[in-house]
Amino acid sequence: MDLRQLEILRAVAQTGSFTNAGRQLHLSQSAVSRQIILLEEELNEQLFLRLGRTIRITPSGRTLLELGERMLADLEHTREAILDRQRTVNGTVRLVGGMTVCLYVFPPLLKLFRKEHPAVDVKLMTGAAPRLLRQLRTGTADLGFLTLPIDDPHFVSVPVMREEMLLVTSPTHPLARKKRIAPADLVGHPFVLFEPSSNSRKVIDAFLLREQIEPKIITETESVEILKALVMIGMGMTIIPYQAVAREVRAGQLFCARIAGVELVRETGWVYLRTSRVPRALQAMMAALERVRPKLKLSPGPVARRAGAEKVQRPSPGQSSAKSRDRQASSPPPD
Repeated sequence: MDLRQLEILRAVAQTGSFTNAGRQLHLSQSAVSRQIILLEEELNEQLFLRLGRTIRITPSGRTLLELGERMLADLEHTREAILDRQRTVNGTVRLVGGMTVCLYVFPPLLKLFRKEHPAVDVKLMTGAAPRLLRQLRTGTADLGFLTLPIDDPHFVSVPVMREEMLLVTSPTHPLARKKRIAPADLVGHPFVLFEPSSNSRKVIDAFLLREQIEPKIITETESVEILKALVMIGMGMTIIPYQAVAREVRAGQLFCARIAGVELVRETGWVYLRTSRVPRALQAMMAALERVRPKLKLSPGPVARRAGAEKVQRPSPGQSSAKSRDRQASSPPPD
């Protein structure tokens, strides 16, 4: 058998007639009949029942039709993929993401993407996760970069990166003077947090519930910039991704630290509607992030930065390093 015979089989099954299948494929009725007979002889099975002027596909014919459908679909997808590689990537990508993503991930991503694919028009939208998912579901957005998981069978989720979430306070906060912060140290302090509908907040809530901490919440917002501003003026402390505060921590405007014995991580990734074929522009956007990701500040490293912490003085080559060794020995291990 060959692909042409499978096309003929599909046309006969769809039209219910050898004559109509011939018209669809620009073949004579006799040519269509001849190819079906050849298939039946090769398989030693009847593929269609001839009932007067009507025909009905047999179970064997249905099995062969399903195989043909898969093979023809694979062939079409392969052909489109080859043609896609020959074309310049163009069109429009309607991209959505939360506030933190839009501030700290999308700028370097879009800078690289525009350089590599200047013919693609990128439209950017932000908002709370439920709204962004509605936009993706209704087709008013094409691709989202969201906090996972997304429990919806209509979407494909592609995990991309894990962001460490740290406790953040003002430099003058009492906890900023502690060398080690335990979960119990958070009790009684006011919080400013992400909105409850966000997956980032769910990571925080799961931690608080596990540690049996009932937080005193001053405000809830989707804006990470509002959270940082409120923390700076002493309204409360928060738990947010490190990349959102890296600059302010280096400048001494905020203090951040890990909570001892706790791993707080949010996973973010691409989200798009489940389809048989992802448009090339979306594939190009996802590929660009892979090249940008190593440059993102997703974690402070082995030890969280502490605003106002004293720098360890390294001894000169001629000095004894005993004092330095003593100081290092007495320092607490990384949280």
